[in-house]
Amino acid sequence: MLIALLAVPDGTVLQAEPQPQPQPTSVERHLANIRQLTFGRQNAEAYFSFDGTKLIFQSTNDWVTGRGEGPVPSGSAGKTGLGCYQMYVMDLDSGTIRLVSTGAGTTTCGYFYPGDRRVLYSSTHLVGPNCPPKPKREGRYRWALDDYDIFSVRVDGQQVQRLTATPGYDAEATISPDGKTIVFTSVRDGDLDVYAMNLDGTHLRRLTDEFGYDGGPFFSPDSRRIVYRASHPRDPAEIEQYKALLAERLVEPGQLEIFVMNADGTGKRQVTANGASNFAPFFHPDGQRIVFSSNQHDSRREGPPTFHLYLISDAGTGLERLTFTGRFNSFPMFSPDGKQLVWVSDRNATERGEFNIFLADWVP
Repeated sequence: MLIALLAVPDGTVLQAEPQPQPQPTSVERHLANIRQLTFGRQNAEAYFSFDGTKLIFQSTNDWVTGRGEGPVPSGSAGKTGLGCYQMYVMDLDSGTIRLVSTGAGTTTCGYFYPGDRRVLYSSTHLVGPNCPPKPKREGRYRWALDDYDIFSVRVDGQQVQRLTATPGYDAEATISPDGKTIVFTSVRDGDLDVYAMNLDGTHLRRLTDEFGYDGGPFFSPDSRRIVYRASHPRDPAEIEQYKALLAERLVEPGQLEIFVMNADGTGKRQVTANGASNFAPFFHPDGQRIVFSSNQHDSRREGPPTFHLYLISDAGTGLERLTFTGRFNSFPMFSPDGKQLVWVSDRNATERGEFNIFLADWVP
């Protein structure tokens, strides 16, 4: 039986059975020349640099054992593992992988600054050097709201600067294509909402205020709009459960829908309404469509769901399924020139719990 648990702030699947005999990829007509960039353990949330030559990603691989650096031969990674995620930068031409986080605590949600000389990521390393304790999930889709803060650092891992300093969860940060604004998710006002700030952490403003979880924000190519995922409980019992879990620093958004809004928080509009778990949205280069991950195709009443990539217009029309291989496909991002798509999948997994980064040419 396949076991899948979505467990970190971004929704990464942590456990899954190997997929030794994946489905044929011929039906994945928008994806050509698929390349697997990592091998072994858990690799997630890979996002392009502004010039499209690098990726920042989080991994439980100890890619730089002994703090060495250099190209990692295909299939050689995964021999040494970490207890939780650290943040790395990969050069796509050479294959060189460099540690950019401190090596302490756990990290999530890395992103490049304009100019690609610095990156940001969220980390718990100020709380302590060890991995945070695992939450009690009770068989549910649930993740812990650990005490993350957002940090900026040079791509060589030096000159760490703290951007947030409020207690609790500050994570899921990304930067606008025009290089002016950071958006992120925070619990600082007692609920999980989307906030914006300048690149240095100043001029903080709250963009969402509806009760429930709002997060995972990304800008449109013109930096004028934001796409995000949200779960807004309405039933009194669901509201009380959300409050109780939030008090325990947990969130359980089994149902997530995709929304868009203007960059200043106005004009909020729901895109999906399928009652499934829809997350990891990112704008298509045309600025009118959105790629995202969803289990909407999975009608099973028992067992863990499967997740695949979809494309939909920002008006909620023209839904198209993009992936058919593996049990989990998520965290899609188009390259700055719109010619490639990077995402995370369990396709080709040789061990339980393995998730890797894949890169493909985008076929319109």
